[in-house]
Amino acid sequence: MSTDTPASHNAASVQRFGFLLIPAFSLIALSSAVDPLRLANMALGRKAFEWVTVGLRDEPVLSSGGIRVLPDQVMGESSRFDTVFVIGPNPLPKHGYGDTTRWLRQLAAQGVTLGGIDTGSYYLAKAGLLNGYRCTIHWEDRETLVEEFPEVFVSSRLFEIDRDRYTCSGGVSPLDLMTFVLRRPPGGRELAQQVSDLLVSHQRSQDENQALPMRYRYGNMPEVLLDALEMMESNVEEPLSPVEIADYLKVSRRQLERLFEQYVHTSPSRKYLEIRLAHARLSVLRTTRRIDEIALSCGFAAPAHFIARYREVYGNTPMAERLALSRAEHSASN
Repeated sequence: MSTDTPASHNAASVQRFGFLLIPAFSLIALSSAVDPLRLANMALGRKAFEWVTVGLRDEPVLSSGGIRVLPDQVMGESSRFDTVFVIGPNPLPKHGYGDTTRWLRQLAAQGVTLGGIDTGSYYLAKAGLLNGYRCTIHWEDRETLVEEFPEVFVSSRLFEIDRDRYTCSGGVSPLDLMTFVLRRPPGGRELAQQVSDLLVSHQRSQDENQALPMRYRYGNMPEVLLDALEMMESNVEEPLSPVEIADYLKVSRRQLERLFEQYVHTSPSRKYLEIRLAHARLSVLRTTRRIDEIALSCGFAAPAHFIARYREVYGNTPMAERLALSRAEHSASN
């Protein structure tokens, strides 16, 4: 492996970014991270930023959408970077982190700023490079990161910048992260705003959370119904009864039921069950927690009852779904 120093240590004024593409990476995440740099160069009228894609091997990398991208270089060929981002896959693999971990640690030792996009922060945590840092990850994998790396503070924000670690969630959140990064030299707030204007988007704040608040997802519903749904989302482990929810909102139980039937097309109890099971399913598919632990954390005192309701909604038991996912991942890796 090369032992070149970071580009920021050289006389060149161009900042160099590397994007490590893990198989099954998100194309929209890659383009959302690169385009702000391209537009920044255009706005400045000069080449202030450059970027290269990096692969694990000298071969095209298959994205999650089935499109192959030929990387500019292979991991370890050069470490002449100011910043390197890992664009993580979905789902996370069970093994195969060794080479990536060694390269990331080498970069960290050289003072290169490191980042994670989508599930990329899991790779940084796996390498021990997020200990004592604040970070974020795609909301589907937050519980996995929290469970496996208790020494890492994991937020639910769109992106996090903590010293020399930049992390963001999936989708188009790299746009928000990169435009925020562009506020720093040689850019500035004016450059970041120009890039946002060219992208026909607004700069979302670092304080914004990934999941849309309930009232944005169901904006056409009465306020009392939004309040009821938010109460359900916030009380998964210890579910409230429909009477308790109605009393708190100062409406009758019958009135609450009518609102649910009119706008949600189901009963309050059924909707609450669906919310709890959705939380449970994320844990089943994204963590290694025991099924009985997941059941308790989602308000089911008896695992047998949880399994029965889970199968009723999803057509399979939690363990069967977990095993099927494991077999699919194993097959894909061979």
